[in-house]
Amino acid sequence: MNIETNKIAGAVFGSLLFVVGVNVIAGGLFSPHKPAVPGYDLPAPEEGAAAGAGAAAAPAEPLPVLLAKADATKGQAQARKCASCHTFEEGGPNKVGPNLHGVVGRPVASHEGFNYSAGMKAHGGDWTYEALDAFVHNPKKATPGTIMAFAGLAGAQDRADLLAYLKSISPSAPPFPEASAAAPANGAAPAAAPAAAGAPAAPAAQ
Repeated sequence: MNIETNKIAGAVFGSLLFVVGVNVIAGGLFSPHKPAVPGYDLPAPEEGAAAGAGAAAAPAEPLPVLLAKADATKGQAQARKCASCHTFEEGGPNKVGPNLHGVVGRPVASHEGFNYSAGMKAHGGDWTYEALDAFVHNPKKATPGTIMAFAGLAGAQDRADLLAYLKSISPSAPPFPEASAAAPANGAAPAAAPAAAGAPAAPAAQ
């Protein structure tokens, strides 16, 4: 009986020694890397990413430049996103939002028969191209308190196309603002001014 007990005890003891030995060996082979400072080691940025981060972002084109190349037909397609809440034809009914025929140039919150929110009534002013662009981009930011649920139209050229369409259905709409000569439409830098009379000419590049 004692011999059997000793055999069992020896087998258990041998198994424990084996498990401990395996854990020691595994710990040496697969020990985790510990950072010098507690926390997470972040991967080093790639060279290309570092170079791209240092480069200045391309400047956005001003609204007059975008309007100068806007397409009212594309804007009509953009307006379909608004058709569930607005009508665009002359004399069209108000829906969740007011009819937008003739909206460009008219006073804000002025369409007859529509119950505007307090935020829209407090907006004031007229619907200029700049005001419409800001509102369509981010209604909640442009007019705090508006109940319009539309999240906004992110693309600057998409908004310009939409404004071109709204202008086309607004008989009294003002003309588009002219693009500044200091901001060419193609984004190229303005040409250098000619040298003053009598000034030495710059040597030609070799």
